[in-house]
Amino acid sequence: MATEDFGLEFRVVARGGARRGIRLERAFWTTLKQMAESRKCTIGMLIDEIAGSHAHTGNLTSAIRVACMRGLADENQTLRRLASIKTISAILVACPSPAFALSSSKKILTFNAPFQQLVRRQLPVAPSEDARHDLKLALDLNVADIFARLDANGETPVATGFVIGAGDRRYRGQLNAVRAPVPEPELLMAFVFGG
Repeated sequence: MATEDFGLEFRVVARGGARRGIRLERAFWTTLKQMAESRKCTIGMLIDEIAGSHAHTGNLTSAIRVACMRGLADENQTLRRLASIKTISAILVACPSPAFALSSSKKILTFNAPFQQLVRRQLPVAPSEDARHDLKLALDLNVADIFARLDANGETPVATGFVIGAGDRRYRGQLNAVRAPVPEPELLMAFVFGG
């Protein structure tokens, strides 16, 4: 946190038709503003709500701080659920075209049924062969370059060619790559659109 976030700031807030002065650290004012914007209300309305639900505490500034912390914790929990490999898998399963998630080391972490069908159709293997260990993926662009392009272009999908192969068989196609919504490790979601 920045040093200025700890500085106390005095503001006058309209509450229930009356104006009241409240002194809070700037970080809490910022959080209150974000919470009010997400609820489409004013900071005064939000403080009224906090005061009403925490009237028994008697200390409004403490109640505001706790409400801010609880709001951030709830938001963090929601983001953690969204930023998981389970969510990535669900997105891929919902996609009707072949798709997969790729790590920065080019390891396929998860894929959908249409991608599995594409591989089986384009790279048929004899029953005695174990294609899972032999399957190779190559992208026309380096994975690090794809991430750099995503950073530079505001997360606009990056189109690239790819080749998957098993043994001496190869399949060439095109895909769109986007950054997966996970904080660590960096993953790509790849959506095949042509062969």
